[in-house]
Amino acid sequence: MKVQMHSVHFDADQKLLDFIQKRLDKLETFYDRVTEAEVILKLNNKDGVANKTVEVKLFVPGTTLFTQEDAASFEAATDAATDGLRRQITKYKEKSVSH
Repeated sequence: MKVQMHSVHFDADQKLLDFIQKRLDKLETFYDRVTEAEVILKLNNKDGVANKTVEVKLFVPGTTLFTQEDAASFEAATDAATDGLRRQITKYKEKSVSH
């Protein structure tokens, strides 16, 4: 799957990008028709620990799945985002099979 990653107002290191790529690649085991993904990494200026945001758009035939997660680290936000997308993919797949 082709993944575009954008980090807003900072440079993400390669280790983080590889981590995100690996997590998103795992989603293909649930649905193999994912065409591409777009990831936006943001640092929030809000108070509190969960000041890192990961937004993921997943492009599948006929629709775009989206999730946004805040966490103390980009890795934790990525894990939460991919869990949410896994549920969305499963629902989408069940709906598209039933038609």
